[in-house]
Amino acid sequence: MTAPPPPPSPLTLETARRLQGMLRAEIGPGLDERELDAVEARFGFAFSADHRVFLSAGLPLGSQEWPDWRDGDPEDLAGRLARPVEGVLFDVEHSRFWHPAWPPRPSETSDALRLARSELATVPQLVPVYGHRYLPGTAGAYGHPVLSVWQTDIIVYGDDLADYLRHETLGHASGATRRLNVDFWSYFVDGGPGIDVTAPTPFTPYAVTAQEAVECLRMLALERLIGRRHHPEQLVEAGLIALVLDVEAESLPLLAGLARAEHQQAGALFDQVLAELDLLQDLPEEAARWELVHWWLRLIVNGSLAPGAGGDLITYEGWSALARPQALKPLVDRTDTFNDWAAIPPDDRELRAKAIVEEAERLLDAPWPPPSD
Repeated sequence: MTAPPPPPSPLTLETARRLQGMLRAEIGPGLDERELDAVEARFGFAFSADHRVFLSAGLPLGSQEWPDWRDGDPEDLAGRLARPVEGVLFDVEHSRFWHPAWPPRPSETSDALRLARSELATVPQLVPVYGHRYLPGTAGAYGHPVLSVWQTDIIVYGDDLADYLRHETLGHASGATRRLNVDFWSYFVDGGPGIDVTAPTPFTPYAVTAQEAVECLRMLALERLIGRRHHPEQLVEAGLIALVLDVEAESLPLLAGLARAEHQQAGALFDQVLAELDLLQDLPEEAARWELVHWWLRLIVNGSLAPGAGGDLITYEGWSALARPQALKPLVDRTDTFNDWAAIPPDDRELRAKAIVEEAERLLDAPWPPPSD
């Protein structure tokens, strides 16, 4: 396990200028306090303390990826600020994303969008740093991780602003180990304090033997052990497949035979099946997560879990929760590349998905769990 990161240190003007001197960008005069205050007032947000220092040291120019907070098009700047929320709304509409802390999702998409927009009106602002890399806009705060944000595919891209710049712009390896502690957005990264875990794993059934059916039941139990939710339909379907494949457990026919109106009983019956099959193991959470990562990799390779979705799952529930082990970093990087819709021609997405599958195969061929960093 990687040691916890040290407490963050404020970014200084000297460090900011040194980093800017290595950027492949023109550096204009920095924004003074009056200009920074005017930007915040005009667009209704607050820069974090580190972001203010960075922009005070100099204003990167010469590329559309760097926001021009002095002379940029106001509509362009407003669009960049709105992009994270609009990306979430896009997934609400097209991918049926729904945050578990929100009220129940309305059946009509238009009503769901209206409710989601209302909920999103109160979330902390994310402020663009470069392209689709963002810092939480928290006045006076420093040391927040920098986020790569594309719709609801959100990961940490640097422990703080300085680490991010060395990592992405200069090509240095990031030592990102810091967890995000920002309301709402932490949900997507690593299940921040008090925030529910991500949606149920979107895998398709794969079992063709009794052993595989029992394995699926056990992995669902481990997912629940680390706090993941399941749709009742998933538990019933897993029970039905196990029953068809001649797995013997007294409660299995009861679980498999639940009608939709009886799905509230699925959790209790699933527990009974686990007990009867002796699958209720008291594993440490870290060991459970490593087993689950191995299972999710196998699902990616056998086609039961889409490469992008599987990569996201391993990023959020594996890499991030396990203190970002280096062994999983290549898979995380390939997943982030796959998720960069703006930079990838549609014809290349299949190749990027294949790259995730290939990395999953490589990990499955290596010792498990991987050696500690």
